[in-house]
Amino acid sequence: MNYIKHLTGFFDKVVYDYDLNPTHISMYVALFQIWNVNRFENPISISRDEVMRISKICSKATYHKCMKELHEKEYIKYEPSYNPFKGSLVRMINLSSELKPKRKRAKTIPKNKQLIEQPLNKQQTSTETGTEQALVSYINSINNTNNANIANLGEQAKSLKSNQFKNLLGSENETSKKKLREKKVKEPKIKIPPDWSEVETFFKEKMISITEAEKFFNYFQSNGWLVGGKTQMKDWHAAARNWILNSPNFRSKNTKSTGPGNLHVNKDKNYAEPL
Repeated sequence: MNYIKHLTGFFDKVVYDYDLNPTHISMYVALFQIWNVNRFENPISISRDEVMRISKICSKATYHKCMKELHEKEYIKYEPSYNPFKGSLVRMINLSSELKPKRKRAKTIPKNKQLIEQPLNKQQTSTETGTEQALVSYINSINNTNNANIANLGEQAKSLKSNQFKNLLGSENETSKKKLREKKVKEPKIKIPPDWSEVETFFKEKMISITEAEKFFNYFQSNGWLVGGKTQMKDWHAAARNWILNSPNFRSKNTKSTGPGNLHVNKDKNYAEPL
């Protein structure tokens, strides 16, 4: 028993049997597996539960319908058993005979064979067919010229691309250098610490008293021109503007009256409580 030829014959028959569906094929494969386990003995005893479990058929009606149709189409011979303690018998029909021999394709000579063949040497004097390739001088020279032109075009294209790339890089570098120069011109460097004359002039332009200028200069001169006592100052103009904006708040805090009755003390304070 050649099970490969048997299965091949089964699937060749299934191709032309349009009444079968996937459920029939699943059941037949399950029966073939049981037949394989029983070492291809005919007939084989089957159990409905086992066949349904292998074929994944969940309906008893579908099981009996498929089994009946496989029997009618002569894929198997089904002998049902109505005894619950005795299994039904299934005889697997040999389907390897269904294989059709493959026809060998005859070699055909194409009609345009003469067009494909290479030209032969015209100086061949013998009656036998010549095998030497004819040398056509003008065709070879044209081909050589075309190859040389293609090579020259390739070199020119490479050089052109490299020049364009260099020009592009050069233009980008010039643009970046120009932007850097403009930035340096537009943003003059501010000297820190500034001179007293510069601070005095700045506060006069802002219409602020010289006293405030002296306070600003003395404060930052004493702490080394640090912002918040930690960070080195970068722009004393901005610091001076902030000083001018916040100076009214400083004045309001310092002008509070300290006369009698202005001391905010809780008169009901219990001095017996520990601090």
